[in-house]
Amino acid sequence: MLKKNNGKYNINSLILCGLVFFVIAATAFCMVVNSREAAEEKQRIAAEKKAEEDKKAAEEAAAAAAQKAAEERAQSMSVQPGVPVGTTEVNSDEKVVYLTFDDGPSENTQKVLDILAQYDVKATFFVTGAHEELRPLIKTAYDAGHTIGLHTYSHDYAKVYASVDSYFSDLEQIGEVVKEQIGFVPCFIRFPGGASNTVSRKYCEGIMTALSQQVLEKGYQYYDWNVSSGDGGSGCTKDEIIANSETDKYSHVMLLFHDAATKNATVEALPSIIEYYKNLGYEFRAIDRNSYVSHHAVNN
Repeated sequence: MLKKNNGKYNINSLILCGLVFFVIAATAFCMVVNSREAAEEKQRIAAEKKAEEDKKAAEEAAAAAAQKAAEERAQSMSVQPGVPVGTTEVNSDEKVVYLTFDDGPSENTQKVLDILAQYDVKATFFVTGAHEELRPLIKTAYDAGHTIGLHTYSHDYAKVYASVDSYFSDLEQIGEVVKEQIGFVPCFIRFPGGASNTVSRKYCEGIMTALSQQVLEKGYQYYDWNVSSGDGGSGCTKDEIIANSETDKYSHVMLLFHDAATKNATVEALPSIIEYYKNLGYEFRAIDRNSYVSHHAVNN
């Protein structure tokens, strides 16, 4: 009877030992699994943290690079007395079109910008001080990669060309308007009527001769044109603007348009003109500090 009991106890002991061993083994296994999971979780958290830090560093680097590029762009386009702007020498192997728009911003400016964006084309806007409520479009155009130039504040020939001092007073006014929008005064200008205008003689004899020299001394560069769309006059139709604007005569085309509320025909003609030059292999550029400069002969 004792032997049986001893055998029973031995079996129970073995079962108990087995259970204890199982519990210990299971506990150890769980500890290993938990330790591994904890390590993996720690690695995951560390990886996420590093990825976040790398992302933040990349964003900061990109922001710094963008800021530097913006500052360099502004610096290159700003008035810097003593620093030359532009060149009259052209690379005949290049075919370039500079689309230029005078007199804006206007109710048509956004339409022009939309067309330029559609064709991935950059242009230059010589702006005035008219339409104060539309001045934010100056910044819109600049932020889209277009160049802003100065045309005059008033565009009043009698005021602008009354004297050299009157001209520069007006130019400084429009310079301040543009500075309020984009943070600097551009070095690119266009005289009302161009450097060749003779209307100025009515107000001040010899003023264009004086201005064409003095603007350069003050760090500006003036841009005339070698092709005119003809839209400056009233009643010019879309087809006439297209016919006037399209030519293969020049390797560097400085094309004059006007940006005003009345120039709907210019807006309508613009896509056809862009497509014409693209089909001929021309590149479209906004004026910059190294761009081709078109100068007319001075007649006053």
